[in-house]
Amino acid sequence: MVTYRDAGVDIYKEDRVIRALISQITFKRNDSFKPCEELIGHYAGAIEFGDYYLVLCTDGVGSKMVVAKMANRYDTVAIDMIAMNVNDAISIGAEPVALVDYIAVEDIDENIARQIGKGLNEGLKEANISLIGGETATLPDIVKGIDIAGTVLAVVRRDKVITGRDIKKGDVIVGLRSSGIHSNGLSLARKVFFEIGNMDIHHELPHGKTVGEELLTPTRIYVKPVLEMIKKVKVKGLAHITGGGFRKLRRLKKDVVYLIDNLPEPHPIFNEIQRVGNVPDEEMFRTFNMGIGFCVIVDKKDSEKVIEIANHHNIPAYVIGKVLKEVEIGDEVIKNKVVVKYKNKYIVIE
Repeated sequence: MVTYRDAGVDIYKEDRVIRALISQITFKRNDSFKPCEELIGHYAGAIEFGDYYLVLCTDGVGSKMVVAKMANRYDTVAIDMIAMNVNDAISIGAEPVALVDYIAVEDIDENIARQIGKGLNEGLKEANISLIGGETATLPDIVKGIDIAGTVLAVVRRDKVITGRDIKKGDVIVGLRSSGIHSNGLSLARKVFFEIGNMDIHHELPHGKTVGEELLTPTRIYVKPVLEMIKKVKVKGLAHITGGGFRKLRRLKKDVVYLIDNLPEPHPIFNEIQRVGNVPDEEMFRTFNMGIGFCVIVDKKDSEKVIEIANHHNIPAYVIGKVLKEVEIGDEVIKNKVVVKYKNKYIVIE
């Protein structure tokens, strides 16, 4: 039995480290460009800019770069970097408009650069944003391999920002299908396949794909369908399901229970990770997206329209759960948590 912590990633320790870092930061600009207090701790930060918020997100590819190096394939990883940023930006209702990137390398050749550029172009097109600058640094004493990160600028009218404040009991959670593992949990997946399973990048899994193909499938970009949903229905909450899985819903309204009780079958990659690594159900849901890469919370009457828009963009979507004030599990009353019903048992995600 293996956990994310065994693979070197402790999400609860990361939470404590972030709190420790933030506790030392007290300065805030307090003029016409002051930050939006309501968005602190949300998916994206913002500053006031007249009638708008200017929104910033920053993220990288993570240890998926290790898999890219193993496969000597770099043409998809920049899509992941862009996806991780723009999917966060749209989670507050903002429209992404521009990207600056940062590529840190031990050493790089022109072929790898072309591959990265190809992925950048694909991601930019899918997210409908422009690359307006960046930096490439050769750091052989610091970086072993390649790391790619970026920062996205997005905009939203101040009266249109979506924080989750309007979420209420009876609302439904629409889940948008992920393309696969996306860019989170790769440390655990690599430990399971390459150490416990003693596989290599070319090992064919029972469902016909290789380990490399599965782990390098790029993160789905949800910009176009989600922005269309925001225009056509009253969207109350948006959640990008990344590291920590459905815990991410708690970045929205906190005094409710998010009950996930109608999940579609997870992608085969998740079943294989669980089988090979003997990973507990609870750990799977704390680490991976389990087939749902993005959640949209709306009034029940609007759920069909949200699903219709997602399907129009070739993204399967489903009502996967609901918002409640509390959930009774046996003799215990659960409040202010995320609860997943899976394989006829309830998993409380702390």
